Amino acid sequence: MKHSTIRLQKTLPVFMSFVVMGFVDIVGVATGFIKKDFGLTDDLAQLIPSMALFWFFVLSVPSGILQDAYGKRRMLNLGMLLTGAGMIVPFIHYSFPVMLFAFIVLGIGNTIVQVSANPLLHDVSPREKYASYMSLSQFIKAIVSLLGPVITTLMATAFGNWKLVFMVYALTSGLAVLWLSVTKIEETKGDAPATFKSCFRLLKNPFVVVMALGIFMLVGSDVGMNSNIANFLQNQFGLTLERASLGISLYFTALMIGRLSGAILLNWIAARRFLLLTAIVALAGLIAMLVVRSALVVQMAIFVVGLGSANLFPLIFAITLEKMPERANEVSGLMIMAVSGGAFLPPLMGLLSTHVGVKAGFLVLVLAMLYLVGAGLYALKR
Repeated sequence: MKHSTIRLQKTLPVFMSFVVMGFVDIVGVATGFIKKDFGLTDDLAQLIPSMALFWFFVLSVPSGILQDAYGKRRMLNLGMLLTGAGMIVPFIHYSFPVMLFAFIVLGIGNTIVQVSANPLLHDVSPREKYASYMSLSQFIKAIVSLLGPVITTLMATAFGNWKLVFMVYALTSGLAVLWLSVTKIEETKGDAPATFKSCFRLLKNPFVVVMALGIFMLVGSDVGMNSNIANFLQNQFGLTLERASLGISLYFTALMIGRLSGAILLNWIAARRFLLLTAIVALAGLIAMLVVRSALVVQMAIFVVGLGSANLFPLIFAITLEKMPERANEVSGLMIMAVSGGAFLPPLMGLLSTHVGVKAGFLVLVLAMLYLVGAGLYALKR
């Protein structure tokens, strides 16, 4: 009992960092409101999620190297501090360039959080439970992502200022930093220090390349869904922005349910088999979104996409990390670098949406999910 209590004291503040990690998903609903406030076109509006997620490409590997030298807990606290700081910027001045800067700071902080939190969770988790703990951590992140549009809409309707959601997030980030600061965690270290060379040497391993590209496609698909659901529902069915934004909550509700279910099911189902199955479910939901003409059925399809996508990130991450746990920092750096897919696929969607049509933009997500089905088959064979 005492051992379980000690482990809980160490895991809870790490799980709290996944609450802060979920704050980056505010880019979805914020994109709609900022687009409305400044009269932006679809392609210009997609710069907002790109500003937040571009830094995953630039800073993930350096963050993995730095945390090898300075410790995962210290780097995680730095990331949460920067995340909170980014949330305060909109209250200094509100303009489109300033909001881009705010999401740059948020993106830098969240990059560090994601690089550090996942391997730190590995240090406080029982080895045989890591895949399940990863799904549970993503379930926590999904709750935050679900609440984001709800809190934003509440602030807009009750107080006439949707940006108050940022203040809630800033205060929560500060509390998370304080909690982790007073928690002692024994961190594992690799046999050799992490370097740029040791990180990119892993790309000689075909398995790592396939899984890293899987993260790239997955996060691009996830951010593309998050930041375009409202636009899709407005364009196809004439809903108001506030009502269409609740479609984002529907998507994150599915993510939350899927991740909680995944945390339970992964105690009995092999991670690689579950990866393939859920990728197929997500692909089916995306295709349904594009071919049906009923608003109700499309909302059901959005739910199915979320349900299928829910566990893909923790599954890919856990499968790859378990293959080479001695290189946890390098693997984490490469995997989180691939999160930059969220900076590349949404702008491509925005261009197609502006010049061809909203449905054409969603074909990008269909192709991304097709790749994930292929990656699931590859992982199962290996």
